[in-house]
Amino acid sequence: MSDLFRNRADAGMQLATALHRYAGRTDVVVLALPRGGVPVGYEVARALRCPLDVLLVRKLGAPHNPELAMGAIATGEAIYLNDSVLRALHVREEQVVEAIARERVELRRRELAYRGQQPPADVEGKTVIVVDDGLATGSTMHAALDALRTRHPKQIVVAVPVCPAGVEARFHTAADDFVCVMQPDWFMGIGQFYADFTQTSDEEVRTCLNAAHEWQQKATSGDGAARQPASPEDGAH
Repeated sequence: MSDLFRNRADAGMQLATALHRYAGRTDVVVLALPRGGVPVGYEVARALRCPLDVLLVRKLGAPHNPELAMGAIATGEAIYLNDSVLRALHVREEQVVEAIARERVELRRRELAYRGQQPPADVEGKTVIVVDDGLATGSTMHAALDALRTRHPKQIVVAVPVCPAGVEARFHTAADDFVCVMQPDWFMGIGQFYADFTQTSDEEVRTCLNAAHEWQQKATSGDGAARQPASPEDGAH
């Protein structure tokens, strides 16, 4: 295996292979974290032949270093704060409050942009595979899982193409299973493990969700011969 994923579609296909034990089950739903996790999650859902939806979450960037997550928020008022980062950077309470207010505006915008008036996927009593394009601190994923638990899934699986060695231990109580393709000791950022880490657009997110919804409608209508949709990233970048 290469030390680099070609792009998010390639990462999703490799991740789907690692998740093969969940293929063919009728109780599995894939929830992807927008935006970058959606092309990855699409490939996982496509390979496992299961529904795809988004789990909306926003990173709370640290003051003067917005790429570093000091926490995250998710739909349903879920908030996760990384106490070690807050202490190390001496982040003031008002800075946290400002970041939460700012990111809630974007969270609401994305809910409308990606799902419109469609309700979230029903996950109660199901096995939910939560997918992102990678983990760094894990704050965003923790907020997503906090929000997800309020919807009463039977089992939660965290699935990512790459994360630093040791991050898996942080999810022992938060998830029932943790699947990762690469867990390198030397980790500067998720993008270093992608040949193409171009930012995913809102339009790409909608394209993935619409394609997955179309396939799922055909599958549930009994059209067993329905052709599996092509990857939205085929031929792109």
